[in-house]
Amino acid sequence: MSRAQPSTGVWFFVAHRAMEQRILDGLHAAGFDDVTVAQARVFARVDPAGTRLTDLAERALVTKQTAQVLVNHLEEAGYVERVADPTDARARLIRPAARGRRALRHARRLEQHIETEWERHLGAADMAHLRRTMARLREITDPFA
Repeated sequence: MSRAQPSTGVWFFVAHRAMEQRILDGLHAAGFDDVTVAQARVFARVDPAGTRLTDLAERALVTKQTAQVLVNHLEEAGYVERVADPTDARARLIRPAARGRRALRHARRLEQHIETEWERHLGAADMAHLRRTMARLREITDPFA
């Protein structure tokens, strides 16, 4: 009895999950060991200049209440800070704090290292083709592009 091949979405998920876990493991090893996967998924969606909580919840596909709890933990750990929104005096923005910026820089280096490994495995031409193909697919799949 043969098993059906996984769907394309499953293949994407497997690669994403592998990268996500390696980055989180690398962050923990570098001393950023108080951030959870759920917190990291929200934190990764914070814009450098700041993001409103409702936008973070939408981007992370969680409720506003869940995003609030995760952001509270990130703020307590020094990864984010809340600042006034310059476009709306009633609103607050969540933006990376100093510790968060250091964690983001480290995560970007880890991400680049993983992509370099993938490129060595696939070859430069296949990796370039994969990136072009994914960019085209993003046109119809990413509501935040």
